[in-house]
Amino acid sequence: MTKKIRVTNLYKSFGELEVLRDVSLDVAEGEVVCVIGPSGGGKSTFLRCINRLETVSGGEVQVDDDIITDPKTDINKVRERIGMVFQSFNLFPHLTAKKNIMLAPVDRKKMTKAEAEEKAISLLTRVGLSDKADNYPHQLSGGQKQRVAIARALAMQPEIMLFDEPTSALDPEMVGEVLQVMHELAKEGMTMVVVTHEMGFARDVGDRVILMADGQLVEEGKPKDFFANPKELRTQEFLSTVL
Repeated sequence: MTKKIRVTNLYKSFGELEVLRDVSLDVAEGEVVCVIGPSGGGKSTFLRCINRLETVSGGEVQVDDDIITDPKTDINKVRERIGMVFQSFNLFPHLTAKKNIMLAPVDRKKMTKAEAEEKAISLLTRVGLSDKADNYPHQLSGGQKQRVAIARALAMQPEIMLFDEPTSALDPEMVGEVLQVMHELAKEGMTMVVVTHEMGFARDVGDRVILMADGQLVEEGKPKDFFANPKELRTQEFLSTVL
């Protein structure tokens, strides 16, 4: 299996606070890895280290052949291959759904305006929002905003998608529509690392599930084994509170 992401002995501290301690993980091409665990366990920080939104304190992150923890690496070039979706949408409020999606490809000179517009319309269709192209974020529901955010991340034609709790800010009835889009991406073979509270998604869509707690990777396994027979006490305790 081709390794898309290789994380080796990763450490991250904020001042005195050690948030990640010696985390190592490989993600293969086309694999969906779901990261679960208690709040404050380091999951989001871990995800942000993969595309250098956080500077690591130690260890190494490699994406394909690029060592992205090396300051000499052109991170903006690497980020073109890594889409990221946050829990808070981060859409530009003054731009329509379509314009939000067009912005990066035009900005980064990947596409002409006309190409980017065509791409945006096709992505909006793909996430079920072709009729919302000219709506502004304030005219969209939470679930619709998050689907636009996913479409925006896909506009750069990334090879990897990182999802940081993409449904945690949504009303329960909107969660399904976002998970559906993610499910389809997984079926198409997108390499994905998903920090999530949605255990059903992790069980049904994940190729591997990882428990992260206290800044460490506690346990990993295939969803069936992980949920049915967790080996570590920490995993058993966590699952008993969420399942």
